[in-house]
Amino acid sequence: MTSEQAMLTKPATRSPARPAARLALALPLILGACARHQPGLVAPETLASPYLAARGEVLWAVAPLRNESGSSLPDIAAITDKVVAAAAQVRGVRALPLNRTIAAMRALNMQGIATPDEARQLAAEMGADGIIIGTVTAYDPYDPPALGLSLALYMRPESGRSAADLDSRALTSSPTEPPRPHSNFTGSPSAVTSEHLDAKNHQVQMDIQRYATGRLDGNSALGWRRYVVSMDLFSEFAAWHAVGRLLDQEWVRLGRVDEAK
Repeated sequence: MTSEQAMLTKPATRSPARPAARLALALPLILGACARHQPGLVAPETLASPYLAARGEVLWAVAPLRNESGSSLPDIAAITDKVVAAAAQVRGVRALPLNRTIAAMRALNMQGIATPDEARQLAAEMGADGIIIGTVTAYDPYDPPALGLSLALYMRPESGRSAADLDSRALTSSPTEPPRPHSNFTGSPSAVTSEHLDAKNHQVQMDIQRYATGRLDGNSALGWRRYVVSMDLFSEFAAWHAVGRLLDQEWVRLGRVDEAK
């Protein structure tokens, strides 16, 4: 037998599969396994207003906060915007943009809100059912951050009326028009809260974890701790937490009113 014949009769051996081919075969299995193990979507915790839903949403305004923290570091406009955003997320409540409130204050020649009467006058000018005024009482942006917020909510006695009943003229009036002095706001705040939120506190950390659930990308390496290492995100949580405390008091207040009827 010649060497050529031997080569012809030698059994053929299978060549190993190419790496690309093996990857192409395995990829659908990998993707399927990942899809099966991806966490499902979780709805975040939300805030709900205690006002009568059948009468429509109520309208809130937020006055620019005052800085009483003893520090020049806080961006008061940014923190006030966080409070506006938190109020806007409440089911059953609409919140006026901060620039609308500032425009109304300029029309009334207000440099700030120092008294309940000024709060009532500003809210009446905008046709709002409620207005939040407050201060930043503490501010420490360093790790771990801390933020203090003191907020007061003034509500009309008939809060919960339909948004269609609002005075649309009050929302679109010219800044040159004289203010309308009439207001039926009560003489004292409907709800008051004073919160000092320190990220070292374990209860605060637990509250942050609850707030972060449903608000984070599941692939985030830091997870809920993003709200601790970022003062901007920590301020977002603090505003939401403080507005939630105001609503807790509103639920109690209106429950007592119903019991008295």
